[in-house]
Amino acid sequence: TEGQVHRRRGAAGMGSGQVVQYRAAAGHVAVLAVLLPLCCRAAPERLRYAIPEETGSGSVVGPLARDLGLSPADLPTRQLRLVSGSRRQQKYFSVSADTGHLYVSERLDREEMCGDSASCSVTFEAVVQNPLNVFQVDVDIQDINDNSPVFSEPTLELEIGEWTVPGARFPLEMAQDPDVGSNSLLSYQLSENPSFRLETKETPTGKKQPELVLEAALDREKQSSFQMMLTAVDGGSPARSGTVQIHINVTDTNDNAPVFSKSAYEARVRENVPTGSLVLQVRATDADAGSNGRVSYSFSNVPDAVRSVFSIGSDSGDIHNVGILDFEERKEYTFGVAARDGGGLIGHCQVHIEITDENDNAPEITMLLLTDTIPEDSPPGTVVALVKVHDADSGDNAKVWCELESESPLSIVASSGSSYKVVTASALDRECASEHNVTVVASDRGSPPLSSRTTLSLSVSDVNDNAPVFEEAAYSAYVSENNAAGAAVLRVRARDADAGANGRVSYWLVGGSAGEAAAAAAPYVSVEARSGTLYAQRSFDYEQCREFAVEVRAQDGGSPARSSTATVRVFVLDLNDNAPHVLWPTAATPGSPGSPSVVSGPFEVVPRSAEAGYLVSKVVAVDADSGRNAWLSYELVQATEPALFRVALQSGEVRTARAVSERDAARQRLVVAVKDHGQPALSATATLHVVLAESLQEALPALSERAAGAESPSDLQFYLVLALALLCALFVLSVALAVAARVRRA
Repeated sequence: TEGQVHRRRGAAGMGSGQVVQYRAAAGHVAVLAVLLPLCCRAAPERLRYAIPEETGSGSVVGPLARDLGLSPADLPTRQLRLVSGSRRQQKYFSVSADTGHLYVSERLDREEMCGDSASCSVTFEAVVQNPLNVFQVDVDIQDINDNSPVFSEPTLELEIGEWTVPGARFPLEMAQDPDVGSNSLLSYQLSENPSFRLETKETPTGKKQPELVLEAALDREKQSSFQMMLTAVDGGSPARSGTVQIHINVTDTNDNAPVFSKSAYEARVRENVPTGSLVLQVRATDADAGSNGRVSYSFSNVPDAVRSVFSIGSDSGDIHNVGILDFEERKEYTFGVAARDGGGLIGHCQVHIEITDENDNAPEITMLLLTDTIPEDSPPGTVVALVKVHDADSGDNAKVWCELESESPLSIVASSGSSYKVVTASALDRECASEHNVTVVASDRGSPPLSSRTTLSLSVSDVNDNAPVFEEAAYSAYVSENNAAGAAVLRVRARDADAGANGRVSYWLVGGSAGEAAAAAAPYVSVEARSGTLYAQRSFDYEQCREFAVEVRAQDGGSPARSSTATVRVFVLDLNDNAPHVLWPTAATPGSPGSPSVVSGPFEVVPRSAEAGYLVSKVVAVDADSGRNAWLSYELVQATEPALFRVALQSGEVRTARAVSERDAARQRLVVAVKDHGQPALSATATLHVVLAESLQEALPALSERAAGAESPSDLQFYLVLALALLCALFVLSVALAVAARVRRA
């Protein structure tokens, strides 16, 4: 149900149904608030206040925030404000940001705001945010009796023939009161006169027409004129009044007053008709002849607002428009017309002109709320703009519908009253479209329809909804062994479709695999966080680790952060950095390219009866490198009897090149070179001792001679090094003892 809340300001109260008159000095304001709550809602969607006219600027209309269910603590976040489609109406009221009270911003004059309309109200919207809601607020401007009745002239001149019979009626001019309601209900009083009395007659418009009634026969010779005072009193409290002096001349010829064909004329005319168009014709006749029967027409006590719009022909009674007729400014005009004959008698009639509406106003679009930027993860239905549409026309001409003209993920839906919400119709994706420009079109249902347009620009802000994406799911890099530490290995790159910090990518190592040796060692590579470049942390050794893999994570700067990973596999390329290693006959000592090293080894016994091709021994060697760097070839580089032996190039087999003869020395020394195919090539040598004898017993004398002989150069070197080491140790010990003795003595 609709409830009424009466609020009183000041010391003076207000009774039920009582009209309140505003006094600026006293500052008493009576406010009526009517709340229309809806079911299951904390605040009404429509508020109605009432305030008397002439309320001064700064007066409180009502506690708007409290009536909307807002506390003072909510005001900073809810951002209560007033909006209206009509700037003329919005200027009258304001809302306090601190208290939430509704205040009067400009003095209210009901007659200026609404003219003679029966009702007068100002309508606007109260908008709150977080969340968004719109409430319609109506403020009724109550009329107070601030205008007195007014006659058009200070004196009414009448001429009445002496032959006029008692009971004759003479219509008088009606007074005008700009107030409405009971404040404009006029009653008339006539000063006492034995020859005349005052009566009133109700017109079709509901107003009272004063008429002067002759009580007694007139005798011009006894009294040729009469003076009376007519007083008009309105129905206000306290009442206001206006007076006019009536001067009656008694004549002896003019016995008929002009009579209109109708007591009230009505006409309908379209607004915006050209100036000078005929609106209405009034006609009055007078039964007298001559100048007494000649009728002239004029307005009867009409306000300046009527005279600025209409004119009347004094001879023809034609009423033309001399100003622009605007339905939006005034919908109807009611005024009086007087017909006066040459003898001074007057007849009156009422004219009512109704202005019909034309579709001459396009809808006005007002942005009550506009969100410039919206996150791309906003759900469908999120409000981005609140649009108020107003059409000053009426009827179908004022019925407005809105639509969006361009394709976009937005839609427009009707809200309360004549408001529309622009909402998201589907999910937004900043990566597809970072800005949406839509045109709101408001069209009325007039004929022809009128429309207006306004463009909305909406920017879509980024949220971190995209993870970085590597250009490749897996990367491969090839690095030669013995590389320098800190050398660039590979650059990975990931792209993030987001913007700003959400699209700023950093790189990290997650983990990897490089075998057990790599697990115990320091990390092989590192990655630069900004560029994604991988650098070698140490020199790689193909013989220890031929390949390894690491996982690189690309992570953006959003919150929460998003990431993705890619696998980087690094292949170590072999270099020829290992010389061949002789396993048989003895372990070889590696030498530099072109300078083979000498290795002593065991002996082999070859019978003197051996033929050519006899297998003496086989040199066995390996190379830690791979590929061509590990392909080995064998070559005999030194022999006691070079023509006696040969070495197989690929297998390293040592065979006799010819049959052994008695002339060949019993002891043979062979030096075999083992060389790889790297660039540059590396080599090693193996020394093989061969004894030519039929049996082992026969070979023993040769071996003993070799043992009794001079020691080999390698044994000599060993003894020299050992002696030098002993001398150095004795020297160090002597120095230490001397220092210790001196320290002890000190």
